[in-house]
This record gives sequence, C-alpha cells and structure tokens, in this order.
Amino acid sequence: MKGIILAGGSGTRLYPVTQSISKQIIPVYDKPMIYYPLSVLMLAGIRDLLIISTPRDLPLYRNLLGDGSRVGLRISYAEQPKPEGLAQAFIIGKDFARDNPVAMVLGDNIFYGHGFGNLLRETSSSLKEGAVVFAYYVNDPQRYGVVEFDEKGQVLHIEEKPEHPRSNYALTGLYFFDHTVASRAETLKPSHRGELEITDLMKTYLEEGKLNVRILGRGMAWLDTGTPDNLLQAANFIATLEHRQGLKASCIEEIAYKRGYISREQLEKIAQPIRNSHYGQYLINILENKLKTFDF
Repeated sequence: MKGIILAGGSGTRLYPVTQSISKQIIPVYDKPMIYYPLSVLMLAGIRDLLIISTPRDLPLYRNLLGDGSRVGLRISYAEQPKPEGLAQAFIIGKDFARDNPVAMVLGDNIFYGHGFGNLLRETSSSLKEGAVVFAYYVNDPQRYGVVEFDEKGQVLHIEEKPEHPRSNYALTGLYFFDHTVASRAETLKPSHRGELEITDLMKTYLEEGKLNVRILGRGMAWLDTGTPDNLLQAANFIATLEHRQGLKASCIEEIAYKRGYISREQLEKIAQPIRNSHYGQYLINILENKLKTFDF
C-alpha cells in the first residue's frame, strides 16, 4: 500500500499566517503540523509516500522532509496548482500509486488514541478490495462530510457539508482505497462547489456495497486544525498529553526507530546535533532506553 498526504490549499482561514508559509508547516505545539498525518501513515506500515501541495509550498516540504530516507521512508512530491477537491489527489497521484491500494490523510488532521496504530496496520494489511473510511461523532457535523447509518450500523447515505445533517457522524480526513480509486476519481463530475468531492468518490464504492465505515469511539481524538481556535485547541491537547506522560505524540523519528525503519546508529545521527533541544533530548532518552513503552 502507498500513502498520500494532501497538504494543498491556500489556508485562508488561517490568514495572515498562511501568506508566507504553508498551513501544514505551522507548528502544533512542538512539531510541524504535517508530522501528525505523516505519523499516521508510518504507524499504518506505509513507507512509500506522496506529498501533494501547491507550487509555492512544495519547496518547503522538500526542505523539511527531503526524500524521506532520514526516517526510513521514500517520499515523492507532486503539485496541485489549484485546489479542485480532495478526490483530485488520486488523479494527481495516479502514476505514483499505479496498481496499488492507497491511503490518504489530510495534512491538517490529527488523530490520537489507544490502539490506533493497531487499527491502522490491520486496515492497511487487510484491504484487498473496496474502501475503508472513518467516522467520528461531532457536535458540528455541517462542517464535514456526514454519514448516516441504519439501526444495524449499515451505511445509508453520505453527504458533503449538509445544511441539515442526517447524523452527527462526520467523515474524518483518513481514507483507505483499493487500486481502482484513481480510475473512479477520473469519472467524477465537479459538485456545485466546483470540486471533485471525496464523498462522491465514496459513493461509487457504497453503490457497489464496497464501502466500510468504521467508527472511531470515545477513546479516540480527531482534531481538525484549519482555524485559529482549532489550531490552539490542538496545540493545547498535544501539550497536555506530552507534559502528563513525558511521551511525544507523532514523533516520526521515534516511530521510525521502534518500527524498524531506521537503525540505532541512524537515530543517534539525528539526535546528536539537536541534543540541546527538548526534542533532541527526547530522542537521546529513547536511545538510552529511558522510555519503555509497548505501543509500537
């Protein structure tokens, strides 16, 4: 399976910060925003990735992440000249994905919860046909794609940002699709918003009985960082977690090391030049086996 991070868009809701920097590079507490969706794909066991962004912002991501080899990944880059819908990402990434299933995560989404890594790995390893997406109960569903279930939990309907939502279950920015996703995306027509909607893409699977919607329960956190208030809430959430536990959320170097993507020597090479920073000291503590956890 291959992975896509969609880090495009103009970020107008975060103006004026996004006048000079890509939204997904803005820090969320102690690390760039893109580290959080990147960590999701890494936890899923996906190492071959494509980052899609604007022509202006792609050099920023190349400078930040390079070819990915520093953390045991293979990262490619592609331009999205202008945002024309989330489903457009699969058309842009068609040559990258080829005949492989694809997971996509939005660059401004943060996921956190016990057992999430296991759920990701199970999903990525078992998907042979169809699509798997995730729903989360929210109090403002009109801001998102919304899924309606029947009494048995079967999907009845999907709608993009409805004025009168049929449920409170929002579709999160994490999607797993089989190898047919690009050809399906190419058949879509722009919506009234002028975009290729991800919900319309899901409907092509739903109509064939091939859409699996999994609910992320109360023990999970899903955060959208697209507005100043949401960005602050996400930063406070991460800060609280890290201060309470002494463990970092979405530390890509830690994930790479504990998942066997890089060696001890490679982690030490990353950590030593930044050992005087809090982040660098955290990596040193990992090397010195001071953080004994069992969640990777």
